[in-house]
Amino acid sequence: MDTILNLGLNDQTVQVLAEATGNERFALDCYRRFIQMYGDIVLNVEFNKFEDALERNKRRFRVEYDHELQPEHLKKIIDEYKEIIKSSTGSEFPQEPMEQLRKAVMAVFESWNNPRAQVYRRVNKIPDDLGTGVNIQTMVFGNTGDNSGTGVAFTRDPATGENVIFGEYLINAQGEDVVAGIRTPLPISKLQEEMPEAYDQFQKTCTLLEKHYRDLQDIEFTIEQGKLYLLQTRSGKRTAAAAVKIAVDMVKESLISKEEAILRVDPDQLNQVLHKRLDTKVKFNVLAKGLPASPGAASGYVVFDANEAERCGQNGDKVILVRMETTPDDIHGLVMAQGVLTSRGGMTSHAAVVARGMGKPCVCGCEALNIDYKAKKMTVGDSEIKQGDLITMDGGTGQVILGKVPVISPEMSEELQLLLQWSDEIRRLGVFTNADAPADAKRAREFGA
Repeated sequence: MDTILNLGLNDQTVQVLAEATGNERFALDCYRRFIQMYGDIVLNVEFNKFEDALERNKRRFRVEYDHELQPEHLKKIIDEYKEIIKSSTGSEFPQEPMEQLRKAVMAVFESWNNPRAQVYRRVNKIPDDLGTGVNIQTMVFGNTGDNSGTGVAFTRDPATGENVIFGEYLINAQGEDVVAGIRTPLPISKLQEEMPEAYDQFQKTCTLLEKHYRDLQDIEFTIEQGKLYLLQTRSGKRTAAAAVKIAVDMVKESLISKEEAILRVDPDQLNQVLHKRLDTKVKFNVLAKGLPASPGAASGYVVFDANEAERCGQNGDKVILVRMETTPDDIHGLVMAQGVLTSRGGMTSHAAVVARGMGKPCVCGCEALNIDYKAKKMTVGDSEIKQGDLITMDGGTGQVILGKVPVISPEMSEELQLLLQWSDEIRRLGVFTNADAPADAKRAREFGA
């Protein structure tokens, strides 16, 4: 579903916000973000028009990151954004806050029926007639300076199930920056060094929320001038291997029963538990390396567009979706791809979270990649990879390799063996196998047939 931040800002209120905080840059940055988000979601102005204008101005003012833009730069970008909206819609950007709110609420309701929401419901077996609500929240700002920030964290590692806080954050940023992967964030452990009091409070809150909900929590948070705010918590997406480990560990921690643990692992996930990995006996040259965002290995033909990934996948072709960063609009391509590779973003970016939920390998933040969408190619140093070229990726190590590399199957984990043992204690059905070769019979026996 769509989100709109900084609603209520206009030419007058942005000045009041600047005066009230004594921080003109912060106020203008919020206004710039709001115009872009409102134009995209509510007014249906093409998102890339704003992004192109932003990147063009960053080059013009010789800055690398959004937070390096100064007030005089932001004023010019805001004026250009307004011109984009006027030329695209025929109307000025709305200045009345109640009009902004009313139209934003309607846009969020309507987003229930957009293509990406329909694909998401179909993948996750959510009824189309369930409907949605709209939450209206007071803004807290993570972009007020170096004592503010925003992040996404999981109470346990969603890739492995290890019982450690796993997440990322950005200083002087808003929440969408982390999820969208526009800047590569820092690991949550660094927050303990930079803001120890906020981190300590966050750690205690993670424990409290997990004990209350008795499940892995996916938490979005903002720190405004040193004060911690929680924006939302929900049950976190996780890999199949993590689902097994978390379920077993929570039984050992007396949080859930054995029966609940069995029900926590979807039968479809068992096909993903034994993620394939690269055969290390085979020699291969690593083209680039990024963040190991979702485990598993896959080979496929490079595509740079989600629509193309969907088309190829429907034709039976195995593809790797390569993007600078993914957005919810790319979900139909993610469903059909064997894996996803991005040049930006971190371990909690959109691509990483969705891939883990689908059990697909993902490598994020592979900054060595220079992607050219128009030319349908990417370069890594002197190497050029075009659409249709074959690559292999390992989401467990972050490696990207040119060509196809053989993969091997791993062994069963202790947690999976224990979960299957608990299942045997309560099941009423027998398990048999149809094996044509000794190796198949051996593997079937290992799985309890």
